[in-house]
Amino acid sequence: MARVILLNKPYGVLCQFSPSGGRRTLKDFVPVPAVYAAGRLDADSEGLVVLTDKGALQAAIADPRHKLDKRYWVQVEGVAGEGELERLRRGVELNDGRTRPAEARTIAEPAGLWPRDPPIRVRQRIPTSWLELGLREGRNRQVRRMTAAVGLPTLRLVRFRVGPWTLESLAPGEWREVPAPEASALSTSV
Repeated sequence: MARVILLNKPYGVLCQFSPSGGRRTLKDFVPVPAVYAAGRLDADSEGLVVLTDKGALQAAIADPRHKLDKRYWVQVEGVAGEGELERLRRGVELNDGRTRPAEARTIAEPAGLWPRDPPIRVRQRIPTSWLELGLREGRNRQVRRMTAAVGLPTLRLVRFRVGPWTLESLAPGEWREVPAPEASALSTSV
């Protein structure tokens, strides 16, 4: 039976368990032995990280061949118009090739979103807006590169869903274990 843990990774935390020059890592938040991150979030990204003790499940969650949906709230510099959203929906050409099409829409600031520490950099004369993006691949810094490619640099990035799992009411740094039947259902479907 696979063990699955959901963590709301705070800003600035490295998505690894091994120590790294005094920086905070997953080990500072999840005192559970023998679990590993299924996919990564950059230190400057926040939100849902799925951890498991089963290598096959870890690979299935992270591997784009399984097309597991991942959802992000993205605060960008500028206001997204239909043109920028349509480019994201078609896929964006990056230096490592064209991305798969994304689901993209504008949203209000997500309700209940915690303040980021430290706060984002705000420029007085440049507005910001929020997007919800859905991806089924996971390239390095992909969301940030995609929004930059359409002229909307990312200021804040929060992953709120991976497949069937969401942040629900997890505060930054909090984690919960997924009940065994729920963990088992995904491990047999991927």
